Amino acid sequence: MTVAVTTIGLDSVIEPDLRNGNGENPVWDADHRTWTWIDIPGRRIHRLDPSSGVRRDWTLPELVGSLVLRPDAGPDGGVVVACQTGLFDAELPKAGGEAVLTRLADSPFPKEGMRFNDGRCDRQGRLWVSGMVMDITQGDTSGAWYRFTRAEGLVETGLAGFIIPNGSAFSPDGRTLYASDTHRDVRMVWAWDYDPDAGAAGDRRPFVDMRAMTGRPDGAAVDTDGCYWICCLDEGCIKRFTPRGELDRRIEVPMRKPTMCAFGGEDLRTLLVTSLSRGPADLADDPHGGRVLMFDPGAQGLPEPRLTR
Repeated sequence: MTVAVTTIGLDSVIEPDLRNGNGENPVWDADHRTWTWIDIPGRRIHRLDPSSGVRRDWTLPELVGSLVLRPDAGPDGGVVVACQTGLFDAELPKAGGEAVLTRLADSPFPKEGMRFNDGRCDRQGRLWVSGMVMDITQGDTSGAWYRFTRAEGLVETGLAGFIIPNGSAFSPDGRTLYASDTHRDVRMVWAWDYDPDAGAAGDRRPFVDMRAMTGRPDGAAVDTDGCYWICCLDEGCIKRFTPRGELDRRIEVPMRKPTMCAFGGEDLRTLLVTSLSRGPADLADDPHGGRVLMFDPGAQGLPEPRLTR
């Protein structure tokens, strides 16, 4: 299959002075017409109104791994955040400042030194969220995926044995779950059959083997054609794979470590991409690390489900 290659320039960078330590989990809120994303080590939530260019920020008392939207978010749009010690409802004061947290569930981790990581809701409104050992040099496979609803609380799913669980996404019909392991010794994306009635995943199978590629699979999105878009750490690109796992598009971006992409905008034809930068050592050979991009990828995404269960 011929791979179409597109190069994105610096004109797509929003707010050049904005740097994230590890920007992640962008999500488009169609009700409020805003983008929201997190900075994991910065313990911060960012929200951008693209029509005005105004950005507001909120701080959190602990590391944050992911967030999802709520249906009862009020006039300014609250969220649910997965942090180090648990899941929380987060109210976001209009003027910015400190997020106001209400605990929903304690962390279920089997050992110390873990936190929540990647997460998103299935098309029925259940939250799927992963946990991982923070010191990735250990190569510890205690990482796993959990499911949360307000009725059931936080439960194990049987998806375990991950070092850096990442890349969660659901097919347009909600019957396939995708997830990856970002660790350099794994670098795999898998697919599971998903039962939308039971909220259960089974029959794991390889979807994309990235071990022969330069990049490592991080955050992901799915478009209306059912194609899987994955940010490739250390390779400076986003790759699109068809539902059969065939690479058909590659988008080169200015930063070496893009972390996650999401579709949004009025017609869901805008892609917002976050990235990471761990400090001066990274910036020496990745001067645009930590920046955020927004551009037209030539494809249309799907509405992001909210936590409704």
